[in-house]
Amino acid sequence: MTGEIIRLYDTHAHLVSDDEITYPRSYPFENTSLRMPRTPGTVGNPGGMHGPHPVNAKPTAEQMHRWMAEENVVGIAAVQKGMIYGTDNSYIVDAADLFPGEMRAIIIVDPQAPETPEMVRRYAGRGIVGIRFFGVGVQDKKAWLSSPQAIGIWNLAAELGLLVDIEAPASGGDELIPVIEGMADRLPLRIVLDHLFLPDCTLPDFGIDARFDGFAERDNISVKFTSLSMDVIREKGVAPEAVLRRAVDFYGADRVMWGSDIGTSSGTYKEMIARAIDSAKLLTLDERRRVLHDTGRRIMLGRCGE
Repeated sequence: MTGEIIRLYDTHAHLVSDDEITYPRSYPFENTSLRMPRTPGTVGNPGGMHGPHPVNAKPTAEQMHRWMAEENVVGIAAVQKGMIYGTDNSYIVDAADLFPGEMRAIIIVDPQAPETPEMVRRYAGRGIVGIRFFGVGVQDKKAWLSSPQAIGIWNLAAELGLLVDIEAPASGGDELIPVIEGMADRLPLRIVLDHLFLPDCTLPDFGIDARFDGFAERDNISVKFTSLSMDVIREKGVAPEAVLRRAVDFYGADRVMWGSDIGTSSGTYKEMIARAIDSAKLLTLDERRRVLHDTGRRIMLGRCGE
C-alpha cells in the first residue's frame, strides 16, 4: 500500500450536537435495566471507551467535516446515535443538511410507533438514505421486526427507495436471520447489517459460516466492517485483517464496506482510518478500494454513488 492515496467512504459515523438546548439529549436507556450490553471496546453508557487513556469523540457535523478533509474521506453515512437521542432524529438530519455533498443521514425508527410512517416520509423528503432498526431493549426482536406494523415500515422503505440498516444484536441475532432473509426476498431493498452481524470470531472461519449462507446468497444484503468489529476481534486475540479477508471471501468485496463507528467506538478519527487501512492489508488492491470506498458509496447512495 506504499505510496497509494486511499479514498474512503465511511458508512457508519455517529454525530452528536454540542447544542444541547436545540438538540436535547434524552439518553433513553440511561436509567433503565435495558442498557445495551457493552462489547469490548465500547464501555460505558453510551460507550466507546477502552484502554488506559481512552478517547471517545462524539463529533459535530462541523468537526466531522474537518476530519474528513484531513483523512481523505469523501463521504459518510451519518447514523443516528440511538443511545443519546433515541428516535429523535432532528440533529442527524439537520447535520447532514449542512454538508449535503458529503453527508447523508440514516435515521432510527421504532417500527411499532404510530408516528413512524409520517416521520419516515417527512425525512425522506429531506434526503435521508435509510432507516435503522435499533432493537436495544427489545425483548422479542423477531416479533418487533416482523409484526404487521413493522412490515408496513419495511414496505415504506422499499417504496421510498431507502435502505434498511439493522443493528447487530449482542444476543438474539439468530432469530432475526429468517426475518431478514424473508424481507430481502420479498422487497427490492438494500439491507445493510452492522458490525458483520457480530459473528463469534473464535469459531472456525471466524464465525462467518453456514449460519450466514442465506445472507451471502442474497445480493441485496451487505455487511459493515467497523471499528466495533475490530475491537471485538482484537479482544478475542484474533487478527482483524484475517477476519476481513474471510468476510470478503464469503460475501464478496461488492458487499462488504468499512464504517468508522466514530461517536461510539474509541480512538481518534485518524486512528480509525489507520486501523481500517491496516485491516485491509490481506486484500487485493481492487478489493481494498471497494471495501474502503466504492461499495459503501454505491450502497449508501444507491445509483447516485455508482
